Amino acid sequence: MNTMSRSLIGSCLLVATIFVVVACGSSPEETADVGVAPESDPAQVELPPDHPSLEGLSEGMIAPPPPGSGSGEAGLAWTVPLDWIAETPANPMRKAQYRVGDGATCVVYYFGPGEGGDAQSNAARWADQFEQPDGRSPREVMLFERIEVAGLPVTLVEVTGTYKEGVMGGQGSVNPGFMLLGAIAEGPDANWFFKFTGPESTVNRQKQAFRAMVESLKRGG
Repeated sequence: MNTMSRSLIGSCLLVATIFVVVACGSSPEETADVGVAPESDPAQVELPPDHPSLEGLSEGMIAPPPPGSGSGEAGLAWTVPLDWIAETPANPMRKAQYRVGDGATCVVYYFGPGEGGDAQSNAARWADQFEQPDGRSPREVMLFERIEVAGLPVTLVEVTGTYKEGVMGGQGSVNPGFMLLGAIAEGPDANWFFKFTGPESTVNRQKQAFRAMVESLKRGG
């Protein structure tokens, strides 16, 4: 085989290889269309526990709540602290989200009837996202309280330590000196999850504001 023939065959193989690579690739939009969410920030990866598809997955992979659920007589309403900044919820599983002070966020999750898991399991899973400096189990130091607000059972959770946010397979962020305040309210048709996380100094200053918001809960959204 002469030099020109070998060169021509090599060029054809190179073109064919490029075509195969391009054909096998996909844009983020195409990936999202088949149910795999594009890369997102750790806050969007972190979800309330006990859902069969929650651990380490993006909210974009979970079906949104059924139409009409969590609204009207089946919804909840609350009073937002004055200095909290409301943001547009990132997806249908978030009923609300707020930016609070220096580096803290509060997200209200709602997954629909039969979804999201029970309060105790969620509280334990939230605690497990924190490492303790003395090596103790975070469940040992977690504060856990049950109250009733407007006839709704509510579970309150408090835990501090190093927060492993969205950590799975080495991805996510590790945040020392963080604090979580959580509330799980048994709404008319499903549980609602209020998760407030951020630097301990920020969250601790807002502790009474968070409690007041939870205690303002009422039926009807």
